[in-house]
Amino acid sequence: MIIMKEEMPKRYNPNEVEDDIYAKWLNSGYFTPENLPDLKNRKDIFSIVLPPPNVTGTLHMGHAVMLALQDAMVRFARMSGARTLWLPGTDHAAIATESKVEKILIDRDGKTRHDLGREKFLEKVNEFARNSHDTIVGQMKKMGTSVDWTREAYTLDEERSRAVKTAFVKMYDDGLIYRGFRVINWDPKGQTAVSDDEVEYKAEKTKLYTFKYWHDFPIPIATTRPETKVGDTAVAVHPNGKYKEFIGQTFTGEFAGASLQIKIVGDDAVDEEFGTGAVGVTPAHSIVDSEIAERHNLQMKQVIGEDGTMLASAGDLVRGKSVLEARKMVVDWLKENHLLEKEEEIEHNLAIAQRSGGVIEPLPKKQWFIDVNKKFTFHQSKRAPINGLQDGQKISLKEAMRHIVDSGAIKIIPDRFEKVYYHWIDNLRDWNISRQIWFGHRIPVWYKGEDIFVGIEPPADQGWERDPDTLDTWFSSGLWTFSTLGWPQEDSEDLTMYHPTSVLETGYDILFFWVARMILMSVYFLGEVPFHTVYLHGLVRAEDGSKMSKSKGNVIDPLDMIEKYGADATRLSLLIGTTPGNDTRLSEEKVASFRNFTNKLWNISRFIFMNVDEIKSIDAVEPKTLDDKWILSEFYQLSQEIDEYYRNYRYSLLGEKLREFTWNKFADVYLENAKIQKGKSTQEILLYILERLLVFWHPLAPFVTEEIYKRFDGGDLLMVHAWPQISEFSLSDEESKNFLLKQAIIEKVRVVRAQKGLPWKERLKIALFGCDNIANQEEALKQRLKLSEIDWRESDNPQIEIAGEIYNLEV
Repeated sequence: MIIMKEEMPKRYNPNEVEDDIYAKWLNSGYFTPENLPDLKNRKDIFSIVLPPPNVTGTLHMGHAVMLALQDAMVRFARMSGARTLWLPGTDHAAIATESKVEKILIDRDGKTRHDLGREKFLEKVNEFARNSHDTIVGQMKKMGTSVDWTREAYTLDEERSRAVKTAFVKMYDDGLIYRGFRVINWDPKGQTAVSDDEVEYKAEKTKLYTFKYWHDFPIPIATTRPETKVGDTAVAVHPNGKYKEFIGQTFTGEFAGASLQIKIVGDDAVDEEFGTGAVGVTPAHSIVDSEIAERHNLQMKQVIGEDGTMLASAGDLVRGKSVLEARKMVVDWLKENHLLEKEEEIEHNLAIAQRSGGVIEPLPKKQWFIDVNKKFTFHQSKRAPINGLQDGQKISLKEAMRHIVDSGAIKIIPDRFEKVYYHWIDNLRDWNISRQIWFGHRIPVWYKGEDIFVGIEPPADQGWERDPDTLDTWFSSGLWTFSTLGWPQEDSEDLTMYHPTSVLETGYDILFFWVARMILMSVYFLGEVPFHTVYLHGLVRAEDGSKMSKSKGNVIDPLDMIEKYGADATRLSLLIGTTPGNDTRLSEEKVASFRNFTNKLWNISRFIFMNVDEIKSIDAVEPKTLDDKWILSEFYQLSQEIDEYYRNYRYSLLGEKLREFTWNKFADVYLENAKIQKGKSTQEILLYILERLLVFWHPLAPFVTEEIYKRFDGGDLLMVHAWPQISEFSLSDEESKNFLLKQAIIEKVRVVRAQKGLPWKERLKIALFGCDNIANQEEALKQRLKLSEIDWRESDNPQIEIAGEIYNLEV
């Protein structure tokens, strides 16, 4: 098929073609693996789930880098002949979404969720979530994401709801889910419990106070929170330390308006070298202290309420006050009574609720937990058994999670995050899964008096009241790799075909929130890993390395960049120069530079199409000249590297290699030489390389490559083009040396012409010393360099004489 040269515009305008290209991809049905061409020969399976974006707003650059990376993985797998599934979805993001909607209602109508009531409030939240979902889907399409939209899931839809209830009931029946009264992280601002992983720490200056409870109390203690000491029931000391003589004794006295009974206990957790060597134990308001209290059977006295104010049990002095007011009052009391021994300023980590920003208050509450230390009977998967674990073996969730990475069943990229993972596992406490919010999966538990009913469906008889709490959003997200594939139907076709998934690509900041919990859930429910590889990307930061934020005005919106520079330029700016596990700096200038590259690729293609007789696919080529041999040898080497880099997820390196070949070798060297040699074989080599280059670039820059490729007579879309096997070409050592010598001559003439102001219309005479090996290149050099004559002279060292001056030729 002959293509008219005029059909290819001079400039590539992404805004004119990207939406149409995406519509063609979508209409082809190829995002759905069952529709892929040559399906019966696609023996390998590649599957990946999209980390579901929260339905709280719009996509940011963190989402954009995730989409660019995963689309590169998926497009390469699809072109490499794998049956490829990329499963999309969105996350209801319980606390985040509820907080956002309630804030909107307060700002707009002056009403809280409690003013509306549960049912009406949830209608508002669901409406917000639907609108946000539609926005997110549109943005994902703008990025070029080739997900299977026919399988789109939502963490709160009917199928996922059934999976969540099934999971809860099974874990409850196996004794891994229990309801307990324990000290948890309470968020007074959000009015809900949060897990350890949802707590962030903010460094700040604070005061450390050293004092005695009363004058004849034998042991001084130190604390940053004197207001909580009205709830102390013990002082812990080292069993063999300086205060061991007091162990077992109980002291009674008045402290800041409260009557205290303080028992002295010996505990190995006490560090004698820190502070006074003794710890005031507040079992109700410290998770660590509650563990000491459990070991020593100590009483628990709650003195702070859910609203963050002091309870009546705190005593007459501070009751009804906020914790900060109470702190000042207790310190004043200590000073008035001459009990304060020392007051010093220290650096301190303040615990903050990640979502609401509220200061965490440890409180004792009845909550639902997953026991990570209780042994359960492991049931080995038949389709994907885990090495090192036996069917029927007794193991805890904590042990199983460690074994999975220990044994190499899951590989983490970069591997330095394995240490971080192990540290988290080793310090893992029982997971608090209940939340005191309305939006989310409601806990499938009903109460009637003292009776408890746990089930997928509600109890048949009347009089039961459902637990008002909802589940931690990470509980439902933890099921994501298999709840999206048909589970709890064990023989689901999708589950059988696509699980375990091939890879999970996500940000390193949710390694614990999500990755570890998916491992926990998959190992427990399926007896197999959820994925074989974890690829962790870093944060996208501003050009100066700071965090992007609206208040700083340094946020780069991916949609703005797509509008200005195209989706490909935006994707390339996030893929090239970015390595796994490391943060990357982004500027608009970087995006613009990759727009220049997409234009370069367009111009290269346009030049080739305008200088060949017929635009067609070329199956094989035969080199005729030294330049032909060199470019085909370089292209073969590139193909070997590119294949390896794609398979090992080394996108920055492969992008750099591709760019170097495309711009520096193919365009700047071979194309320039090809203008001289012309001929059928040269045309075929240009087309042979260009078509395959488009394939190599496609997973990274799908739009421009698809738009260029349609000019070939292949008939189908580039997105399903078979990954090319490049014929092996190589240069002998002598040929390689000769080519480099030829290029050194070309470069030197170009530089000298520029330095001496010798115009290209003026033909030069040059002399070459010690260059007889490339005498057969004389005609090519004359045409390429506008030379009138070349004088070949003998010499041991290669040199060139131009306009009366001799220069060394560096080879």
